This record gives sequence, C-alpha cells and structure tokens, in this order.
Amino acid sequence: MRSHDVRRVGHGGTGHAPYRRPDERIARVIARAVGDARTVLNVGAGTGSYETTAHTITAVEPSLAMRARRPAGLATAIDAVAEDLPFADGQFDASMALFSVHQWSDAEAGLREMRRVTRGPVAVLTCDPARVRDFWLYEYAPDVLETEARRYPPLHRLTAALGGRTTVRTVPIPLDCTDGFNEAYYGRPELLLDPAARQACSAWSFVDDRARQDFDTSLRRALGSGAWDEAFGHLRNRPQYDGSLVLLRAEPDGETSAADVENTRAAPSPR
Repeated sequence: MRSHDVRRVGHGGTGHAPYRRPDERIARVIARAVGDARTVLNVGAGTGSYETTAHTITAVEPSLAMRARRPAGLATAIDAVAEDLPFADGQFDASMALFSVHQWSDAEAGLREMRRVTRGPVAVLTCDPARVRDFWLYEYAPDVLETEARRYPPLHRLTAALGGRTTVRTVPIPLDCTDGFNEAYYGRPELLLDPAARQACSAWSFVDDRARQDFDTSLRRALGSGAWDEAFGHLRNRPQYDGSLVLLRAEPDGETSAADVENTRAAPSPR
C-alpha cells in the first residue's frame, strides 16, 4: 500500500507556505543529528523542507502533487514509499524522516527499510503521542489533539523498529517558530484564530466545521475575558517550549532499552 500524505497538503501546499516555513533552530537540531554525512536519504520528503545543500540529498515522496511543488533547486523526488525503498543495503551515509512517519501505512516497516539502506544515523522528527494532550489547545479543541495523538505512533514502537542505539530527545520549540504546527503557537494563541494557520496543520482537517467554529468562539471568549492569559499567559514570554516534538536518532550498533529512551527525555514543562 502506498503511503497517503494528508498533512503535507498544509505543509507545502499552495497558499499555505507562509505558515509552514522551516525554522532555523529546528533545522540546526536536524543537522546535528545527520552530522557530517555526505549522502542523505529524505523519506516522505514533501516539498523539501529542511533539506540543505550541505548534503547530497535523495528524496522519496509518493505524492505527485508534492513532488511537483518541490523548488527547482532541490533534487527531483523519487516516486516510492517508505515501506519499500528502491535502494541497496547501506547505500546512504544517513537518512531522515521529518514530520512524516505518522502518514505511512506501516511506520515500523518504513523505519526498518530506512535502517536497511542506511549505514549511519537515522533521524526521525515526530511527536510523542503521550505528550500531545499536554498542550493548552486541548482545553479548546480536544478533538483536534485526540486526532493528533491517535495518528502518531508510540515512541517505543519506533525505537524498536529502528533498533541499534537510539536516543529520543525533546526538541525545544522557539516562541517565534516559523514552522506552524499547533505547538508553534504556544505563546501566540491569537494566531490560531486565523483559519489559514489552522489549515496548515492537517489535524484540523479531521474535525468538522462545528468543532472549528466552537474552538474559534471559545478561544476568542477566553482571550477577551482574560481567562486564557490567567491560565497560560506565562507562555507569552517563554523563549522556548518543551512539548511533544521529539527527535529520534538511531545508530546501527548496540541496543536501547525502554529505560534508556525515557532517560533521554527532557523533563516536561508546565502547560
């Protein structure tokens, strides 16, 4: 079965680019995970967010629409899926999957394929479903975050599929984050009142118009009355937020236990 990409309609689609621009601080985290690799495979590459000229990139993207939207300066993406990569064992120095594993038909099979074709580190940027509901948005749009929590595979399944020595680290989200996933607006709630900002994160496409209208009404009311600021106003000046965004980095040798994974996580911050 081919991977079906829903979320990237918002991540790189026409009219949504201003809301989903790669953030340079998140880019640095990804760059450190990939290291000095020369050849890098990007699986579920979409329009090429976070690809750089520092590496020779091979991009895999099953969506024709997304392949067509890749900038001219980037490598032409190969029509393939994570679960069946058309490459030799150990062909790449490193590989990465960024905001895409939750869209694959079989995330574990896809990660095993990435491990097979990669001789060095495999980097996976994803969200921890156990932490998704900790975000203040849950009080105003619970159905949206319930959807998000169901879509993201549990971290223990991902680390088991990757094998080797795997670390899981929380990726701090900056207050002025330019990559507009839901938690990017942790200290800027007014921006989520813009329907275009919400549309750029595909979880909103899984709820109906009534749920979106209820969210808009309740958040506007909470902002107008001061209730949001009373509960969460401290976030407006917090320079970064430790939410559900995580980076998995797997090296091919050794093994990782569940305790090892948990010990690499940063302590959760209050909502």
